[in-house]
Amino acid sequence: MNDTFKALSDPTRRQIIQLLKERDLSAGEIAEQFSISKPSISHHLSILKNAKLIDDERQGQSIIYSLNMTVFQETLGWFLGMMGTKGDESQ
Repeated sequence: MNDTFKALSDPTRRQIIQLLKERDLSAGEIAEQFSISKPSISHHLSILKNAKLIDDERQGQSIIYSLNMTVFQETLGWFLGMMGTKGDESQ
């Protein structure tokens, strides 16, 4: 889970996630939304992929990126569990 939080700590990576929330995109389509170099976008995508927040799939000569909702659900479950345990201490 540390990789997840590290990946989400960067505003550019959070913006990439917001873009992928709308629809699956190629690296080029993602890069068009930023004023940073393509290698920098590739680095951000690599960090998101290593944290398993995004998936990639080759389609012809393009790689299409999509959100991995399973990790988001697990992280949300962890947060909700943390909130729930605090209220259960009095029982």
